[in-house]
Amino acid sequence: MRTTVTLDPDVAAGIRRVMAERGSSFKEALNDVARRGLRPTAAHAEPYTSPTFRSRIRPGLDLDKALSLVGDLEDDEVLRRAEQGK
Repeated sequence: MRTTVTLDPDVAAGIRRVMAERGSSFKEALNDVARRGLRPTAAHAEPYTSPTFRSRIRPGLDLDKALSLVGDLEDDEVLRRAEQGK
């Protein structure tokens, strides 16, 4: 089908960029961009799910303050290295 369309400058530049990247004609680039725009959006796609696994943390280990503990251990290591002159 032949038709006349007025493109905004940014859209025309985008189509020309697609033309250069793919070595295609204006018509091919415009049709490809239009087809991609007509595809269903991600909102219609299936939601992403993340894999889960069973944790191997020992019973009784409190992880509520784990980052604080790690910070303290790192501080101790920095002090130890400073005392050794490294």
